[in-house]
Amino acid sequence: MYLKVNFSKPIKLFYVVLLLLFCCEKDAIDKKEVIKINQNRDLEQIKASGTLRALMIYSSTTYYLYKGRPMGYEFELLERFSKFLDVNLEIIVVKNIDELFEKLNNGEGDIIAHALTITNGRKEAVSFTDHLYLTKQVLVQKKPDNWRHMHWANLEKAIVHKPIDLLDDTISVRALSSYRERISNLSEELGGTIHIDILPGEMTTDEIIDKVAEGNIKYTIADQNIANVVATYHPILDVKVPVSFSQRIAWATRPDSQNLLKSTNKWLEQLKRKIDFNVIYNKYFKNKKYYRRLVKSDFYSLNKQQISPYDGLIKTYSKALNWDWRLVASQIYQESKFDPRVSSWAEASGLMQLMPKTAEELGVTNRADSNQSIKGGTKYLKQLWNNFEAVTDSIQRIKFTLAAYNCGLYHVIDAQNLAKKRELNANVWDDHVEQMILELRLAKNYNDPVVKYGYVRGTEPYNYVKQIFERYQHYTQFIDE
Repeated sequence: MYLKVNFSKPIKLFYVVLLLLFCCEKDAIDKKEVIKINQNRDLEQIKASGTLRALMIYSSTTYYLYKGRPMGYEFELLERFSKFLDVNLEIIVVKNIDELFEKLNNGEGDIIAHALTITNGRKEAVSFTDHLYLTKQVLVQKKPDNWRHMHWANLEKAIVHKPIDLLDDTISVRALSSYRERISNLSEELGGTIHIDILPGEMTTDEIIDKVAEGNIKYTIADQNIANVVATYHPILDVKVPVSFSQRIAWATRPDSQNLLKSTNKWLEQLKRKIDFNVIYNKYFKNKKYYRRLVKSDFYSLNKQQISPYDGLIKTYSKALNWDWRLVASQIYQESKFDPRVSSWAEASGLMQLMPKTAEELGVTNRADSNQSIKGGTKYLKQLWNNFEAVTDSIQRIKFTLAAYNCGLYHVIDAQNLAKKRELNANVWDDHVEQMILELRLAKNYNDPVVKYGYVRGTEPYNYVKQIFERYQHYTQFIDE
């Protein structure tokens, strides 16, 4: 996963000076040329950079945060696709579909990972992948407020049953959506006019459906699978009237990214043969109980700016560390998934999984107490942080601290000593000391004379640091600092 690193001041100054010198030397390299370079990014350039840049929109089925965990249909597929390509994943969130196409063709992203209906008009701008699934577009309308007490015949009269009944009426949709295109085509097919009310492009389909349920707009159109799942939270909605035949839903690449397109289709072909593919689809589009629980939760990022029930405590105790509280929240999720009752096989327990002896030294008398656990855990992080004064870059120092929290300070010092012996930078975690912590799994390395504390299961601290920072990147997408 991609992380935007905050460089230390000297490094920042170096790059600023370098940039100024470069700009003075070659004034001709402007934004258009940079975009042109980005537009030439195909599979080879993506693999060389080590990062796939995916363009997405927040929604209850695409990408969101729930109880501290990034989720979404497209997000889960993207995770698998980035592993297939063996690259990191950078998610670029945009406001609307118009921006998806604009940023893709400007070279600001490599792939649109959003449920796009394949249309002839869109084919002129992008190359579509093989379809992910088929769906129909349906009319979303509100039943009368007293519908539960109405006679069936009266209820039937109160709602639309056929597209032809929509002539001379108005449907509200986003300007650049496939839904608007469908209304225009439907008007022509029916030999009349269905008026279109244009909604802001940044409104998600979920939000528009909510507006219908609230009575703020009369009708909209949505993909059937999305309409069905959102309507489970709004029984007052009727989503049974189809307004299209089955349509293909896909992702998209730039027309010149043919190798990326081929690779995406190859991955999709393999994925569709696995049970996993249907399990993910059913999770987001068939599991109605899950959706109802989701939208009622305070810890659903499209509802509120909250990660966990412990955000207040995390913010309070993170101040002494001078760390972004969202990073500490990510570590706590890694340790306990915000469950204060959880215990490990090694007798660690509580939100920050403190060991009995460590808890005693920190003055924590009840590890199951959330306040004590977070206070003690952040105090321990501060102690570990103080052991890495030689590490001048703050992000690197945090990574050393987290690794020490996971596997022990002296194992990290061993990895630093091994890095020195291998002529690596002992004060840089990324690609240097993290590689040595992995090496400490092997007898030839943990028996090296510079290693004083022996074997460590190096994959654990290695993955621990990476996963905390990956999750932190998601938190920064959804939650304000």
